[in-house]
Amino acid sequence: MNLLITRHDKIGDFVVTLPLFKAIKEQYPKTKLTALVSKVNFEFAKEIGFIDEVILFDKNDLSKTQKEIKSKKFDASISAYIDIALGKLLFKSKIKKRVAPATKIAQLFFNKRVKQKRSRVEKTEWQYNLDLAKKLFPDIKLDFTRPLLNVNVEKEKKVIFHAGFGGSSDGNLSLDDYINLARSIKDSDYEIIFSFGPDDEKSKEYIKDKLDFEATIFDSKISLWKFTEFIASSNLFVSTSTGPMHLAGATNTKTLSFFGDTLFASSKRWATISDEKCQNNFMINKDYSKEQYLQIEKRLKEILDVQ
Repeated sequence: MNLLITRHDKIGDFVVTLPLFKAIKEQYPKTKLTALVSKVNFEFAKEIGFIDEVILFDKNDLSKTQKEIKSKKFDASISAYIDIALGKLLFKSKIKKRVAPATKIAQLFFNKRVKQKRSRVEKTEWQYNLDLAKKLFPDIKLDFTRPLLNVNVEKEKKVIFHAGFGGSSDGNLSLDDYINLARSIKDSDYEIIFSFGPDDEKSKEYIKDKLDFEATIFDSKISLWKFTEFIASSNLFVSTSTGPMHLAGATNTKTLSFFGDTLFASSKRWATISDEKCQNNFMINKDYSKEQYLQIEKRLKEILDVQ
């Protein structure tokens, strides 16, 4: 089968679709898998061994994207996230079998719809995505080898605090409490690193100004794959529930993660794809208490085995 799998939104959303790719490739190795992705994930997707080809979802020139899709003569497509622009694109590309969740008005452009009540949060987002494979591969086992992504790096004795969030997460510590967390292990033999994405300039400047102990400031102006390798080299990755957390989970790196305290934003839906023993998840709201912070600090020290 010549199969197109689409996920044309943010970093974390793409990462939680990767089990769908990997399960199909491992169990049906003759299937050619092409990913349709947004610009932020384009180069990253090219580095992933179980993806054969990558097409850019060019929102500024969808006619170009349509032409490329049509030229590949796909037998089928699976879309983990849909909108009208994508629906029209795949319909006009004349892909005969178009699988998608039966949600939103955009489902009208797809002819193999899967009923999923994701709002009930009966499983994680990556498990919902994996379920879509059954529509084309009824006998598929919903499993894959771990870690999801293999990166060839050595673990180093360091902890990465990714204090920024690019505005995409519902639950997070204050910047002051990220500093407090890091300060609580400043006398250990772990290197303390604060990392920042391209949208985190204000957070970076705030933390740089407030630091009163030794720590490294890491500006992640490198490729997404290189950043994934950097995360995987750490003992622990501390962050809110956004894209970099999912990159950590994809490499089975230990995580200490903060989620919004609603069901939709919780770890029950957005947990990483790592082994559960690697996950340390806290649900917090904007007005979290001092007691909640102290629980997080205690867990940090337990994970690292420091006093």
